[in-house]
Amino acid sequence: MSAVDRATTLRALHRPGDPLVLVNVWDAASARTVAAAPGCRAIATASWSIAAAHGVPDGERLPRAAMVEAVARIVAAVDLPVTADLEGGYGATPDEVAETVARAIAVGAVGANLEDRMRPMAEHAAIVAAVRGRADREGVPFVINARTDEYLHGERRLDEAVRRGRAYREAGADCIFVPGLVDLDALRGLVGELDAPVNVLAGATAPPLAELAAAGVARVSFGPGPMGVAYAALGRAAEAMLAGGPHPADLGHRPPVPNA
Repeated sequence: MSAVDRATTLRALHRPGDPLVLVNVWDAASARTVAAAPGCRAIATASWSIAAAHGVPDGERLPRAAMVEAVARIVAAVDLPVTADLEGGYGATPDEVAETVARAIAVGAVGANLEDRMRPMAEHAAIVAAVRGRADREGVPFVINARTDEYLHGERRLDEAVRRGRAYREAGADCIFVPGLVDLDALRGLVGELDAPVNVLAGATAPPLAELAAAGVARVSFGPGPMGVAYAALGRAAEAMLAGGPHPADLGHRPPVPNA
């Protein structure tokens, strides 16, 4: 499948009421494991998890080249569309962020998260517009998941999330991501106010998928949660093995590997 086909497929999977579920990954093995699960339709990276796998904190502490390289390995490991968490875009200007996206496109990514970090709304809208323009010049209908941090680092105002979401949509975003917002009434209001698919970050206490779908959500992702699941299981198994307990049955499990 070409990059254009993968990007077109990814965009079409964003359906309000029938959300695209993304179990975020951090390396080739996790990507292959998730891709092999029944019902998986696309792959998303998690910047927190990739940074942690490299031994550094999140927040663009991992250099841009290393992040793009990690995305490249994940793209090469699966036959599904891959959307990359590029944090704030590794750039101080719209053109610098657009260059980051161009590098992600060059390694096969067909979508990306771009967070506003509560910078002035017009600044992030300009970044989204620059990314849309650069992706168009690269010939890929790149799926921009524009994130506002209003519910993480702002004042948790629904009207502000709507205002920012509308601006980013008008600038060329395909989907609006509001991590921290999981209240169903507020989500219904957000969906109703935006002419755009809405992405929810789900955790252990988030509403069930069926209720998120009924609220009109088009995309559900899990961020660093899947890495937490994997390493919590590893920690429990290590504790049992070090204590001389029964050998875990999962010792026989192996992640999918490419054909020789």
